[in-house]
Amino acid sequence: MSVVMTQKDAFWKRAILPPNSTIQDAIRNLNDVSIRITLVLDEDGRLLGTISDGDIRRALLKGLDLNSPIATVVHRNALVVPPEWGRETVMQLMVANKIQQIPVVNSDHYVVGLHLWEEITTQPDRTNLMVIMAGGKGTRLRPHTENCPKPMLPVAGKPMLEHIIDRAKNDGFKHFIIAIHYLGHMIQDYFGNGQKFGVQIDYLSEDYPLGTAGALSLINPQPESPFIVTNGDVITDISYGELLDFHIRNNVPATMAVRIHEWQNPFGVVKIEGLNIVGFEEKPIIRSHINAGVYALDHTALKMLKSDEYCDMPTLFQRLHDNAGRIMAYPMHEPWLDVGRVEDLKQANIEMNK
Repeated sequence: MSVVMTQKDAFWKRAILPPNSTIQDAIRNLNDVSIRITLVLDEDGRLLGTISDGDIRRALLKGLDLNSPIATVVHRNALVVPPEWGRETVMQLMVANKIQQIPVVNSDHYVVGLHLWEEITTQPDRTNLMVIMAGGKGTRLRPHTENCPKPMLPVAGKPMLEHIIDRAKNDGFKHFIIAIHYLGHMIQDYFGNGQKFGVQIDYLSEDYPLGTAGALSLINPQPESPFIVTNGDVITDISYGELLDFHIRNNVPATMAVRIHEWQNPFGVVKIEGLNIVGFEEKPIIRSHINAGVYALDHTALKMLKSDEYCDMPTLFQRLHDNAGRIMAYPMHEPWLDVGRVEDLKQANIEMNK
């Protein structure tokens, strides 16, 4: 995610002191800036350590006076995080260590930001669009989908599509476009304009299936900023906001969330060269990255699409790669389930009901 600052980008920089400052300087800084931490940097901007109210109190109890150098109280092994760490990971680190501030430093140990508990726990609203592909027929889920669109199948008491919207809403997304085709009226009847869910929902109605990317050509007006696209049958705990921030930070036309998939060969593998046996491997595990069905796209990626032309997402990514030369993967580790088969639906209900 992008680095979380205080109210203004430059505000946290007021909490910086040089190493030749005194304890009195640190007290004044803590009082003036009011974020309960002071950052001690060398002349090049590298972090030497931090000072908190507790550090000051302990120093005074030891008999140090206000004119003592801060070198005597600075906490030199301060907990820090790199810029690429996401919001939820930073929150977990704060909770585990019972702290409310964590400096953000780059690989050269330069301070580039500051995470504050009161801000990182407040998810800002995002103006970015989120598109949900919900037009498929779900043939592998029959008979469940004979009279119900796949994204409306209930999981733990509510439609899959509602789980996706709820998750994205918690990440600050407020504007959704749902691409519909098969039994799309049932989705519109349930969600309406989104008002009862506290969001705005618009619809793309496909006259015929256009694929996971082709439907994006129907968006009018087209988005002017990066946006998220997800399949309507993917249940996951991914942070859509962190995916979007990762995408923006890397300045690429398209980012695909990927997962590691493991498959164990049920047989012992014989390695041969010609007719000679050169080794054995008993039931090896094969690992590969798979498409998780969640994407972040720059609005310029839509230029690769033709109106009303079928296009799946891998094809769009290939076009972008051939044209721009750089697309990215977002490795995800969060719980994830592609609800494409009857057994997947059963498993989703088991997991969500837990």
